[in-house]
Amino acid sequence: MDYRFLGNTGLKITEITYGNWLTHGSQVENDVAAQCVTAALDAGITTFDTADVYANGAAEEVLGTALKSQRRESLEVFTKVYWPVGPKGPNDTGLSRKHIMEGINGSLRRLGMDYVDLYQAHRYDHETPLEETIQAFADVVRAGKALYIGVSEWSAEQLRAGQELARQAGFALVSNQPQYSALWRVIEAEVVPACVELGMSQVVWSPMAQGVLSGKYLPGQPPPAGSRATDEKGGARMITGFMDDAVLERVQKLRPIANELGLEMSQLAIAWVLQNPNVATALVGASRPEQVTENVKAAGVVIPVELMASIDEALGDVVERDPAKTKSPEKRVV
Repeated sequence: MDYRFLGNTGLKITEITYGNWLTHGSQVENDVAAQCVTAALDAGITTFDTADVYANGAAEEVLGTALKSQRRESLEVFTKVYWPVGPKGPNDTGLSRKHIMEGINGSLRRLGMDYVDLYQAHRYDHETPLEETIQAFADVVRAGKALYIGVSEWSAEQLRAGQELARQAGFALVSNQPQYSALWRVIEAEVVPACVELGMSQVVWSPMAQGVLSGKYLPGQPPPAGSRATDEKGGARMITGFMDDAVLERVQKLRPIANELGLEMSQLAIAWVLQNPNVATALVGASRPEQVTENVKAAGVVIPVELMASIDEALGDVVERDPAKTKSPEKRVV
């Protein structure tokens, strides 16, 4: 397992991160979740990503329990704050000082840890002054409850404004966590250049486009039983945008390229995002330990330039590139 620096910091993280969105505390039993974490550790992964909203806190609890026997200093643990948690009252969401302070304390309690390595704004909050949000994050860092601060799905304009305030407050935003895959490239035109300018890395989620780039969904055929596309707990809703025959037909054109590299299609998808030098790590989840073992084989793979071009040609015009699709929920109208 290779390591990469997170932004312009000295923190090294594994280029594949184990993430537990849509799995721990909801889709898979706790013992299987623990087996997946063990498989990640056995494969050399030391970086783990979660969030308070995943399964309303249960995902953090499961991850914390699974990592309890590990040396804390040998791990890099990420979590996030923004989405509604708890009873979902008016102050149980967003990036207000109140919610951030209560959020970090709740996350640390559920994880059973004294600090997280990276604390992330899970979306941009249009209802809270950015100055308030940034000052709260600065105080979290000064209290030693988080070592670094990142964001998720912020636009280039929001990143620049946030970084300016962060530097005034005595720290820096070090990462952005966007959706990114060979099918979803909305960050390439504006967000990635802004992050290079600001000294931030990408911590990308859904490198397999919700599993579509694994090639298991075939055009004109129903999705396999037990797959994400059949999951009524949330997975099916997330994958809908990719479940189009035109997309699925194009994805099948990637199979010969994967074969030429000696990779499974899922491994090709992960290796593809890691070719972007601004990507520090790709988040990969699993519902079975063997999925972790297979996915980590993408680490260290170098895709030749000519095959990167072949991937572009194979996918053609089904790739989404509109930078306007990097966005956070708008301010609620009361």
